[in-house]
Amino acid sequence: MKMKVASSLLIAFAALALPASAHCGKCAKDKDKSAEAAHSEGAEPGEHAPGFTLTDLAGNEHKLADYAGKVVVLEWVNYGCPFVKKHYGSGNMPKLQETYTGKDVVWFAVASGNTAKGFTTADAEKNGSKASAILLDPTGETGKAYDAKTTPHMIVIDKDGHVAYNGAIDSNSSSDPADIASSENYVASALDAVLAGKKVETAKTKPYGCSVKY
Repeated sequence: MKMKVASSLLIAFAALALPASAHCGKCAKDKDKSAEAAHSEGAEPGEHAPGFTLTDLAGNEHKLADYAGKVVVLEWVNYGCPFVKKHYGSGNMPKLQETYTGKDVVWFAVASGNTAKGFTTADAEKNGSKASAILLDPTGETGKAYDAKTTPHMIVIDKDGHVAYNGAIDSNSSSDPADIASSENYVASALDAVLAGKKVETAKTKPYGCSVKY
């Protein structure tokens, strides 16, 4: 009789343990998926920024990996675009570049696709660029890796190599320079947060401007 009771108890405990084991197995899988997402490469906030090797206007090669430990800004540019003119003609973009490169931020303006062809140092100087360098991406490979759709399209990469911000430069999608003063500058806010070791409150917005010509 005692043997039968003991056997029944063992079977009951085993039945209870099975769902727990299955649940733990699911937890492990969920953790694996979360870890995989955290280490995935892409342009979404929190993802590892896609690596690239591009040449600047002076013929110097730049690898994103060489700037590990630095905050990096990627700014897709086309000086002929009215929305880019809004920020360069007003001095807004050069001022941002100068302010944050002065805080040890690396700021790359990127010319992708057709825009990269015929792009000159004179163009950059005429528009008052204060970027760390202007990178040429004639194949569009880097632009596509970041899903850059417009000029300007802004990406902020933190010191750990993760995308901290992806989107528009500010909150007003007009091409009128007069609207800059009343706009929220998303890039400045993101950079201030990243440099202070804080969370970026607005990590993704819809970029506006002229389409990147791949």
